[in-house]
Amino acid sequence: MTLITDVRLRRILDSRGNPTVEADVLTESGGFGRAAAPSGASTGEYEAVERPPGEAIAAAREHAVPRLVGEVYAGNQRDVDAALHAADGTDDFSEIGANSAVAISMAAAKAGADVLGAPLFQHLGGTFRGDNFPIPLGNVVGGGEHAADATDIQEFLAAPVGAPSVADAVFANAAVHGTVADLLEERDVPCGKGDEGAWAPSIDDGEAFEIVAEAVSRVQDEVGFNVGFGLDVAGAELYDADSGTYEYSDRSRDTEEQIAYIADLVEEYDLVYVEDPLDEDDYDAFADLTDEVGDQTLICGDDLFV
Repeated sequence: MTLITDVRLRRILDSRGNPTVEADVLTESGGFGRAAAPSGASTGEYEAVERPPGEAIAAAREHAVPRLVGEVYAGNQRDVDAALHAADGTDDFSEIGANSAVAISMAAAKAGADVLGAPLFQHLGGTFRGDNFPIPLGNVVGGGEHAADATDIQEFLAAPVGAPSVADAVFANAAVHGTVADLLEERDVPCGKGDEGAWAPSIDDGEAFEIVAEAVSRVQDEVGFNVGFGLDVAGAELYDADSGTYEYSDRSRDTEEQIAYIADLVEEYDLVYVEDPLDEDDYDAFADLTDEVGDQTLICGDDLFV
């Protein structure tokens, strides 16, 4: 039922207005899935290679599509992804492009779910039933590589950890985003939005912490459940390999000072989540920071593990 009968690829514009790859996957029983490859403004050194969309589409049509059509079932995601890896033949998708591979993989997953008549999360995750759900993070103040003349820290994130449902969490994130705008207006701070829709005011990190902490507190009082906040520091973007220091607007910090700084922020603002606080190659520093504050917050690697 889920045998792939056609894979169609095209070039489209993503949410930033940049060209990317979109894929359609069709199955023998009429299942259909469509997906487009996202891309990031801040990317780690070891991330899979994104090729120009035209080149990625041509390479995927030549190498990947023949391995999928009439050969692989969209309902078996492992087989789909294995076929894409085999078609590419490299460790980083530099042959067919990560953008074509991701688009095809996601479209196949949606096609498989369509045939089964199941939500995508259930198709991929099985019949898991639990009391917890992933907490959606809301990007409310952005800087770093996502906005010019803004904060050094790349993302200040709302984290509605006490929300009784995903819907409540999403609306809480939106409320924090709106409250941040109100607080910026109260301070006569003009600003637009950054690369991912967060506010990007020309303020320093200290003022951003004050504003986000106040916004989170106000929304928490309104919704009646715990709303915390977290960070995506994007430590690799701050790190200068030549000097071995993290370069902030007002000062430099060596690795020990960076660990101490993040630990102090966790303590002062009760941060529930800290992503990429250190350079992507510094496993020992990640371990040291986790030893120090891992019982208080989630230290998360993105560029660290990519």
